Amino acid sequence: MSTSESKGSRLDRELGELLQELRVTLPGVQVLFAFLLTVPFSNRFTTLSGTDKRLFVAALVCAAASSTLLIAPSAFHRVLFRDRDKEWLVLRANLLALTGMGFLAASMSCALYLVVDVIYGGGAGPLVAAIFAALVTTLWYVIPLVRRARNND
Repeated sequence: MSTSESKGSRLDRELGELLQELRVTLPGVQVLFAFLLTVPFSNRFTTLSGTDKRLFVAALVCAAASSTLLIAPSAFHRVLFRDRDKEWLVLRANLLALTGMGFLAASMSCALYLVVDVIYGGGAGPLVAAIFAALVTTLWYVIPLVRRARNND
């Protein structure tokens, strides 16, 4: 960041960067959500165990929540863009995006658990989902937060 950047310019840049990041993330969430919406209409869905059906619903709800949270910053911007309250908008939009990414990770983990459980049964589903969740947590949150902490020392 340039030291000569004004607060208004910084907020404009931060909001633009956030909205661009959401443009990258949203298609993946929407594809996952759309796919999950079709699953109950397949013939094999009725053969799932009660646990697998609950896991499916968890994946579906998390995908819906993720999509809602990741779309919210754009809606906030549309409603508030003329109110000259961009700092509030950027802070809330960032929180919504981070929370939406968390729900995306949960949805993906549940979907992986379900698919692996249907294919292999046994303990493979929970194992794959746990490894995936650990990978996502590390890549999406731990590494950047460690980097931030080191930069702030």
